[in-house]
Amino acid sequence: MKKIFIVCFLLLLFSFSGNAQVLTWTPAFPKDNDNVVITMDATKGNQGLNNYTPASDVYVHVGVITNLSTSYSDWRYVRFTWGTTTAAAQATSLGGNRWQYTINNPRTFFSVPAGETILKIAILFRSGNGNVKQTNTDGSDMYIPVYTTTIATKFSIPPFQPTFFPIPEPISKQQNDFIDLTAIANNTAENMKLYLNGTQIATANNVNTISANPQLTVAGNQTIVAEATLAGSTRTDTLRFFVASAPVIAPLPAGVRDGINYEAGNTSVVLVLNAPGKNRVSVIGDFPGSNWIEQTNYVMNKTPDGNYWWLRITGLTPGQEYSFQYLVDGALKVGEPYAEKILDPFNDGFITSSTYPGIKPYPTGLTTGNVSILQTNAPAYNWTVTNFNRPDKRSLVIYEMLVRDFVAAHDWKTIRDTLSYLQRLGVNAIQLMPFNEFDGNESWGYNPAYFLAPDKYYGPKNSLKEFIDTCHRRGIAVIMDIALNHTTGASPLAALYWNTTTNQPAANNPWLNVTATHPFNVFNDFNHESLRTRYFTSRVIEHWLQEYKLDGFRWDLSKGFTQTNSGSNVGQWSQYDASRIAIWKRYYDSMQLKSPGTYCILEHFADNSEEIELSNYGMLLWGNNTAQWQEATMGYAASSNFEGNIHSVRNWSNPYLIGYMESHDEERLMYKNLQFGNSAGTYNTKDLNTALKRMEQAAAFFFNIPGPKMMWQFGELGYDYSINHCPDGTVNTNCRLSNKPIRWDYKNVVQRQRLYDIYSALNKLRFHPWFKDVYIANAVSIDRSLASGFKFLRLRSANDTSCVVVVGNFDVVQQSGTVTFPVAGTWYDYL
Repeated sequence: MKKIFIVCFLLLLFSFSGNAQVLTWTPAFPKDNDNVVITMDATKGNQGLNNYTPASDVYVHVGVITNLSTSYSDWRYVRFTWGTTTAAAQATSLGGNRWQYTINNPRTFFSVPAGETILKIAILFRSGNGNVKQTNTDGSDMYIPVYTTTIATKFSIPPFQPTFFPIPEPISKQQNDFIDLTAIANNTAENMKLYLNGTQIATANNVNTISANPQLTVAGNQTIVAEATLAGSTRTDTLRFFVASAPVIAPLPAGVRDGINYEAGNTSVVLVLNAPGKNRVSVIGDFPGSNWIEQTNYVMNKTPDGNYWWLRITGLTPGQEYSFQYLVDGALKVGEPYAEKILDPFNDGFITSSTYPGIKPYPTGLTTGNVSILQTNAPAYNWTVTNFNRPDKRSLVIYEMLVRDFVAAHDWKTIRDTLSYLQRLGVNAIQLMPFNEFDGNESWGYNPAYFLAPDKYYGPKNSLKEFIDTCHRRGIAVIMDIALNHTTGASPLAALYWNTTTNQPAANNPWLNVTATHPFNVFNDFNHESLRTRYFTSRVIEHWLQEYKLDGFRWDLSKGFTQTNSGSNVGQWSQYDASRIAIWKRYYDSMQLKSPGTYCILEHFADNSEEIELSNYGMLLWGNNTAQWQEATMGYAASSNFEGNIHSVRNWSNPYLIGYMESHDEERLMYKNLQFGNSAGTYNTKDLNTALKRMEQAAAFFFNIPGPKMMWQFGELGYDYSINHCPDGTVNTNCRLSNKPIRWDYKNVVQRQRLYDIYSALNKLRFHPWFKDVYIANAVSIDRSLASGFKFLRLRSANDTSCVVVVGNFDVVQQSGTVTFPVAGTWYDYL
């Protein structure tokens, strides 16, 4: 279809609809001049419109596939514009989550010229604004074949899904079961027959329907053919499905663990899936003899305890990529939870070869949903820095970055070219917003699906490794922002155990809570008391710290790692939680075991007593004081107290509080200055140069507060686009996650470059041998007055050999005050 759209990836993509159909239509064999009545059942398929209200706000998106279409997605003669509410596109509600739409004479309705053959009607049902759509179970478009007067036949039982190449609804049959079969024809046929695996099982003359109920005596792939003959013309329809025998019960081979286990020789792997309670799991893919169809020799073995399924696959070509999925109970297709690369049928097509050369093509027409990749003897990256000396966590100057909005090429190789810029700025750590495989391409990354796979939108994995290696050569640590509080429905951990009725994780999901135990949750909440979740998290930690030599994690929504149920009560959620502390100590220990000295940064915002205990254990915690910095730079001095960024004010023993003026989640200071700044007389903080000067002054205080610091990308150049900036130039909260303008040209503005130089100079002072101990000492002497418009800050080392005094007026009128220098001697005007 000629349309690009973004939708939330619901787990319903993976749910199945039993023996009913998402679409039915009359007549059963529509011709291009018939009146076609189409009925959609939203309780089936992907259930996108299930229980949708108002029922009157459902519309269709329709077109045709003709002999001139170039592919199944090349819809022609599309009648309506997506997201509009044209009356002619409105579907009629039948109640009970069913809607109906009539196409009178498709050739006339779509204005298809004579001589062009209509092969299929392509259709989707959607909400008026287009944000919700009804599709097949796999998320694909729905199609209705268009017939001629020539004899045709098809199966009516079992039902088929209206995919481009129709496939049956999932059939779960065991060896020696019986199966009901009915085929129909569009005319009274001279003869109709049914064949099971080449053997005729039914025949009838002068009929338009034929039925049988054969026994499936042989396990493996089954082929049932319906045949209709009239006037010397014979047409067939084919039903293919798999009949399973009892799985082999066998213990796991020695030394294997969950996921893909590569074996010596580079020609074999052992796949291990943790899926307790399932009846059958098979591997489908492009392995020899598989062809994306369930095959007897690719049915996995089951461990005696019933918790694991495993299979050794041999005969692989070293270095070749193989794509595969797990087919669970003959119906559910999921990727490998521990896969390091994923093929995405919806989004890979938008990744250019310059970003990711040679992406393996998706097996279109052979399967649906995300596909995993394995590769024996994959190209290795040769590290130049094998034992990086990480900066002291108390002295971190972190640069928070969203790759997509930092360089237009949005790839690792281009970011490498910016490292000199960041190094001159004084950055010694880069914190990357989540880059493990997430739904879609254009994202902040907090919608994770596969936790061990780097998202291809940013480039190949060895390019990521080269970026990390290059950072290490420059003395810059690399920190991964990761969202393990939750996962989307695209994750196999969600799909494997899902309640399609409530659209939530099932009660027996080993990893996820049915409902979140805390406020502000998104997607599906992990249960971090679960042993399986703990194991999965430890594997994620190990993978990134050891395989990619990352230097730590910033844990998104870390306060959500709890089974203490606070519902929607934020206050209760923030209270001291001993169980949550235990969870975080366990994960911190796991990090230090896998890679000693790695940074564990929490976005926590809990009761101070809890944060004290976590910081005493060695963790770093975000300290949000953004509102006070905003008030200061705008000129509203009365509410601009900087005390919250000082660890000792919170009674912390160690300077493990990461202060920041801006983050990905907060409004940009310069935008606030220019839009809402204060003024007095001719002095106006909305003036660009004045606002930039006030940013310089704020930086002087910010960087001189001891402990680690974080800045948001381009803040050093006075970035002044709102966090809610829209692509069309407006400002709207709906655009919070939208792409933002990339303004490297700000470096050419003298006043903005001066702000960068001020940041750089302040960071140089933090690392100067005379002063660096002042900024990392646990109990540095800090004299200050930070609550009023006239502010000062005095730092002094234990022996008074290194002292820093910062003085500034954040009011919009002149202020006077007295500042006493702590020691006599020579003082330098640094800025």
